[in-house]
Amino acid sequence: MLTVNDFQEAAARLKNVIHTIPLSTSCTFSAMTGAEVYLKYENQQKTGSFKVRGAYNKIMKRYMEGNLKAVVASSAGNHAQGVAFAAASVGVPATIVMPRSAPIAKVAATEGYGAKVVLHGSVYDETYQKACEIIEQTGAELIHPFNDEDVMAGQGTIGLEILSDLPTVDMIFVPAGGGGLISGVAACVKQINPRIQVIGVQAEGASAIADSFHQDSIRPTATAHTIADGIAVKEPGDLTMQYINQYVDQMVTVSDAEIASTILMLLERTKQVVEPAGAASLAAVLGQKVDIKGKKVVCVMSGGNIDVSFIHKVVEKGLVTRHRHIKFSTIMPDVPGALENFAHIVAEQNANVILFNHDRVAADLDIDEAIIEVVCEVSGDEHANRLLKALKKGGYDIYSKKQGGYELFNKK
Repeated sequence: MLTVNDFQEAAARLKNVIHTIPLSTSCTFSAMTGAEVYLKYENQQKTGSFKVRGAYNKIMKRYMEGNLKAVVASSAGNHAQGVAFAAASVGVPATIVMPRSAPIAKVAATEGYGAKVVLHGSVYDETYQKACEIIEQTGAELIHPFNDEDVMAGQGTIGLEILSDLPTVDMIFVPAGGGGLISGVAACVKQINPRIQVIGVQAEGASAIADSFHQDSIRPTATAHTIADGIAVKEPGDLTMQYINQYVDQMVTVSDAEIASTILMLLERTKQVVEPAGAASLAAVLGQKVDIKGKKVVCVMSGGNIDVSFIHKVVEKGLVTRHRHIKFSTIMPDVPGALENFAHIVAEQNANVILFNHDRVAADLDIDEAIIEVVCEVSGDEHANRLLKALKKGGYDIYSKKQGGYELFNKK
């Protein structure tokens, strides 16, 4: 089993290789939660995520032993870049198997470090099987993204840094997919100070670790569907689960909507670009998944490698989740001036129409009616309610779209 000495040796290997990123406090998130919230920005780490820690520790250790010829890894992207960077550092060839759905930016970055990329499968588990085939054919060595103690030791160096910056920390929230990060951090922190609580956070759509933790046995999921591709793993490692069961205090899940909303808040409030997996820990804190009132809380922002073309989708989802965008329909007389009157009410409420569709020929309309579908930008839930009330007072029934037609909007 890993000891504090293993984490300290890993930290020594990583010295002068990775970036030293001190904790940042957040007055905004602290005020929202009633806790002292600190953020560990591993999205600013070399290669854009924490993964470089474990990959470099493993590869450098094997290289120093003198018989490392080539490496293979499977990854959704962050481990891929970490392995590619570490392999290039010691001059050994690397082949990385990535899912076909991997963000273009992650694929390009991995190739940019000199690795050969093979696209295969749709989730990590399928890429792993392909990596095993390549190993059998070439004799290269597998660098597992999580189920390896040397990798876990590298990831656990984050725990050493958190304790150095904030010795009085009460709780640490860590994203969890395969379990390499949380098992390393938990094992490191708990052996130094058992008082500190370590909470794992997983996406609802890929809840294998959470299910396994709560049922005290490995419980793979049939699917792993989430925007948090970095933690979309259908089965956690048996080795990581041993550490998680021993050292982790709680395991919670967050929805994609909560993750998207958190990414948007990080962009707006901290000017930080954090990928969905990396935002999961803060999403759990903001969603009050655990009682954190009055506690000193650290959230590990595990990565920032998000495809630019994907950001707008996440931001839009976040805007809807936080009621900054509201979508509705209303029926109006199909006569001159009707649309002008509707627009006047919207303008009076200081709402901004960003999408508009006018339909005069829908099958369920009377001959003298038209239906409009509108998306409005508002400042929040209270503003949205004021707008809807003003429209209802102006004689407009508000509808939400449903399968096969419309139903009255339930918002008061």
